[in-house]
Amino acid sequence: MASKRILVALSGGVDSSVAALLLQKQGWEVIGAFLRNGVEAPEGVCRPRQGCCSEDDARDAALVADRLGIPFHSLDMETEFQVIQDYFREEYTEGRTPNPCARCNRDIKFGALAAFADAVGASHLATGHYAQIKHGPKGPELWRGADAHKDQSYVLFPVHPNILERTILPVGGLQKSETRVLAAEAGVRTAQKPDSQEICFVPTGDYRDRLRESGGLGRKGNFVFTDGTVLGEHDGYMGFTRGQRRGLGIAWSEPLYVLDIQPESGDVLLGTRESVGSPRATVSSFQCFASSLAVGDVWEHVQVQYRSSPGGQAARLRCISEGTVEIEFHDPAESVNPGQGLAVYQGDRCLGGGWIERADFSSVPLEV
Repeated sequence: MASKRILVALSGGVDSSVAALLLQKQGWEVIGAFLRNGVEAPEGVCRPRQGCCSEDDARDAALVADRLGIPFHSLDMETEFQVIQDYFREEYTEGRTPNPCARCNRDIKFGALAAFADAVGASHLATGHYAQIKHGPKGPELWRGADAHKDQSYVLFPVHPNILERTILPVGGLQKSETRVLAAEAGVRTAQKPDSQEICFVPTGDYRDRLRESGGLGRKGNFVFTDGTVLGEHDGYMGFTRGQRRGLGIAWSEPLYVLDIQPESGDVLLGTRESVGSPRATVSSFQCFASSLAVGDVWEHVQVQYRSSPGGQAARLRCISEGTVEIEFHDPAESVNPGQGLAVYQGDRCLGGGWIERADFSSVPLEV
């Protein structure tokens, strides 16, 4: 095919390295870009599996670009990443659980990257995400990656369809093992590099450390059982998330879980496992991929994913207003956290997604 220019987000990991390699083999004019977040690890903190934006990652990305013989840009995104960090703290302040990776994908890894692609005259952009984009008659369709254990389609739910239209995900149809083999065969230095697993601006791996550095864990308060009994005290409500079981420090006859967080009082509501489930959730800013959804429309027999771990839960969706849907889980869903993203699937195809605004504990059925 005629050579076309494409901008590839090189994170310094094996997936984006192979994405660039495959595109080059297909005849694309590949340009690499690394996104710097300006976050430094504290002295003495080792982060070999940390994030995607460290100094080591920047070096690896540059060396991969050199190995492939492609132009390379290191982009200063410190200001943009600071916005993500501010959002991160604000969500915990409101008693919600943020999803910084999905927000970063929307605003930086795809949003800012698309703008830079325009600046360098690239018609397309690419990343190393394990997801697939298919072009149907109604626009770009988002599908799960071929490797079920590595599927990352969930964290792409907020990316605008216009950007997906010009996006290529070269490793989405591969198994992770195949990606590593391709990298090794090409002599790419990242072939055996461990996967990044933590939030890139949390060098220690504990999000509470980042909150302490940026203002503390919020108001102190009580642990309160569902019947109103005060079970103990804590040092700050922002150090907890709904569904959390470990680290509560409360002795009880059976495991206790965080059911709700009340920023106004600082109280953290606890209950037993049977209390954790949510029969329904309200999702805002819901966007569709190559599908339509009008007020009153119902999608029966869909699966929803509301955390990064691959997999879905059977549910029913009803559109209650423009951009807002109500999800009724077939069985109560555990640890549904306001602030997190929720993606809706039919089989392996992601029909759309949005942000969880509320998760109910009531067992009263939805009105139809």
